[in-house]
Amino acid sequence: MKLMLTLTIASILALHLINSSQQRPDINNITPTPTPTPWPPQFHALLYMNLSKGNLQMSDLWYDWPKGRNVNIFQKQLSIIQYDIEWNNGTSFYYTLKEPFSCEIMEFGVGIPKPDFLEGAEYLGTRVTDGLLCNVWEKVDFIWYYEDVATQRPVRWDFYDGISSHVMTFEVGAVLDDSSTQAPAYCFLQTPHKSNTNV
Repeated sequence: MKLMLTLTIASILALHLINSSQQRPDINNITPTPTPTPWPPQFHALLYMNLSKGNLQMSDLWYDWPKGRNVNIFQKQLSIIQYDIEWNNGTSFYYTLKEPFSCEIMEFGVGIPKPDFLEGAEYLGTRVTDGLLCNVWEKVDFIWYYEDVATQRPVRWDFYDGISSHVMTFEVGAVLDDSSTQAPAYCFLQTPHKSNTNV
């Protein structure tokens, strides 16, 4: 009887250990939560942008972290080209080079985004957007960022105000000529405006 009871307890214990080992996840097979790939120090991207209220524009984005500048050359639908030169000292120049000439200088108090500006973003999982399977992150209810699972290239980012940017091309290492980043002389006759934006 004692032998049978010992075998029964041993059998139950063995079955329990087998079941436990099958239910426990294999630590070697756990996939870590993805983190956003930092932007390269320099790149050129062509963006198709859907602005709030349905306005459309194309943007030539030239990001240059080593030189502390971010250049957006905007082409609004059936309109003139506008330039937005953002500097790491928090100053941005918005201007046109054709009539009607205009220039506005804004002081934002913050510089251009760092390559790892998405550090600490909350991972939301995967979604298909623009025909690509993407990892998605959200940062402080301000930006929703989509990155291609296969290539880790940015695919899309949406802002809290309804602006959505779709990446059409992405050239790592491309740099804009310095002469194309100089605001025209008439900009420096303007008084900079302080931005009330707190992000």
